[in-house]
Amino acid sequence: MSTPFPFTAVVGQDDLRLALLLNAVSPAVGGVLVRGEKGTAKSTAVRALSVLMPTLNVVAGCRFSCDPDSPDPACPDGPHEPGAFETRPARTVELPVGASEDRLVGALDIERALAEGVKAFEPGLLADAHRGILYVDEVNLLHDHLVDLLLDAAAMGASYVEREGVSVRHAARFLLVGTMNPEEGELRPQLLDRFGLTVEVAASREPDQRVEVVRRRLAYDDDPAAFAERWADEEAAVRARIVAARALLPSVRLGDGALRQIAATCAAFEVDGMRADIVMARTATALAAWAGRTDVLAEDVRQAALLALPHRRRRNPFDAPGLDEDKLDETLEEFGGQDDTGPGDGTDTGHDDGLGDDDRGDDGPDDDGPGGGGGRPAPEAGPDGGDTGARPEAGQDGEPQPSGASERSAVRAAEPFRTKVLSVPGIGEGAAGRRSRARTEHGRTTGARRPRGALTKLHLAATVQAAAPHQRARGRSGPGLVVRRDDLRQATREGREGNLVLFVVDASGSMAARQRMSAVKGAVLSLLLDAYQRRDKVGLVTFRGAGAELALPPTSSVDAAAVRLESLPTGGRTPLAAGLLKAHDVLRVERLRDPARRALVVVVTDGRATGGPEPVALAGRAARLFAADGVACVVVDCESGPVRLGLAGQLAGELGGAAVTLEELRADSIAGLVKDVQGTSRRAA
Repeated sequence: MSTPFPFTAVVGQDDLRLALLLNAVSPAVGGVLVRGEKGTAKSTAVRALSVLMPTLNVVAGCRFSCDPDSPDPACPDGPHEPGAFETRPARTVELPVGASEDRLVGALDIERALAEGVKAFEPGLLADAHRGILYVDEVNLLHDHLVDLLLDAAAMGASYVEREGVSVRHAARFLLVGTMNPEEGELRPQLLDRFGLTVEVAASREPDQRVEVVRRRLAYDDDPAAFAERWADEEAAVRARIVAARALLPSVRLGDGALRQIAATCAAFEVDGMRADIVMARTATALAAWAGRTDVLAEDVRQAALLALPHRRRRNPFDAPGLDEDKLDETLEEFGGQDDTGPGDGTDTGHDDGLGDDDRGDDGPDDDGPGGGGGRPAPEAGPDGGDTGARPEAGQDGEPQPSGASERSAVRAAEPFRTKVLSVPGIGEGAAGRRSRARTEHGRTTGARRPRGALTKLHLAATVQAAAPHQRARGRSGPGLVVRRDDLRQATREGREGNLVLFVVDASGSMAARQRMSAVKGAVLSLLLDAYQRRDKVGLVTFRGAGAELALPPTSSVDAAAVRLESLPTGGRTPLAAGLLKAHDVLRVERLRDPARRALVVVVTDGRATGGPEPVALAGRAARLFAADGVACVVVDCESGPVRLGLAGQLAGELGGAAVTLEELRADSIAGLVKDVQGTSRRAA
């Protein structure tokens, strides 16, 4: 086994280290979500934590790590007799993003269960992680069905495996730690709320700290064992402090004053539910124990709020995480000083992480290398840095701008709304999601087939039907059914898949009149919210002036698309053909990367085409490429005014899709019915 990088040797990242240590002191805090750019010691710190965790006593030979002092009465390896136990380190179990359901919860041998009535169960990762750490790298990319299983286990402290009436249950209480890069997509709100604490990490911009990161990483890579030995004393000191804090934890007093501050803070920041209050209380208590105190102070409440609330106050995926610290201090001051817990000054947490002043930098090594890349670029702003949407535009109402019209700065998007469901026709086989029909491992049963590989979902009736004619030939004499592997039938199921939703947005001068672009951005933002909820990948192509550009390559990060959209300026001619050809090229490349993921192209335009020779004819030829490929398309018609040319409808016909107006796009409009995009798909069943 390789020697992990020492936890105490990680440079800086004080919030990350503190959050992990608090969970080591009190696992009831509920785990940690670590958000940040690549190369910022996220994985390194998590893997190093397991070395600091106190050892466990487990029942000898139990595959489910039962505590000998209070064994699980329902343990599949039980019942356990009192006596023999063994001591081992706490485990850190890593859940791969592409893991199967059986790998996570365990596998039940259906053939033996039917033929012999034996619950032959092979434990999964949840069993391995019991009383330890379950670590999910890139947790935001985890498939929905695995997220559902994690939610169930985290809520109940147990894992259930059920196959056609045969069930196995075992305890599954673990410290859930996830890491993610927000640029690759956000986390489902239900799972996000299950993480007790969250921290944001970023690479240091101080040269001296970055030098120290590189120096330590190179030394570790040259000789991991010798490097770890140099930090052995610091590691032992932190391990002893965790043990002492755990012993002190039951004696920590959470007074009424601190409770009032916690409740007032959660109310002031309008967090949903009561889990935030409970997590803050547990975190503040753990902070006091970590500091060696038996009373919770206002500074503990403040630090607990900074760790427990940022991810709970977000109302949609486009809200930036974070907390208004001035508002936090005002709330703590208003409700502080009402008992002997001490008011605190609310300006400095004063917590010592026990790792030494020499280690307080702002970065650390990660598996991909030392240091980290630069920060994400700030969103582009218009020339005046503000909202220009209220200014009247030149030109007649609804008429395109002259070819020489100057570029206009970005306008803000109108308020988003709930949209109608746009889906791809036919049945696909893409990644699990919530948009279009697909053959999946989860959903309603539609038939049966012979299993290809391991059996995952048994179709009981079809299995019995296949085995029944052979019972006499197989010498059946008792009540049990003689079942062989050839008799087993896999259930085929129909669920929903996520699609690639590629937005092709007209940003030309004709879209700038009468606040039209603000409404257009609001509509696209609404569709992006819908794509987030339905677990789609999204991409953004814009066209204006002399050509088109891929403003955002296909990604799972819909908030990145929202940032690009918000900063999109308008002006110039309308090169519709260039926009369609660029989108066609993007789809060609994505089809090679992920052939199973079907595409939905959403063209947002008024249908005009200007610039260059025969722009209308060229746009028509480009549109017919999508129809020939069977790509599902929809045109959002942005034309306004009393006189309408109907060009968007003509474009939709050439694309082989449908047209919908901005008003019809609303789910609560008169025509607000679920609308399948008309057209064919070459991958449709």
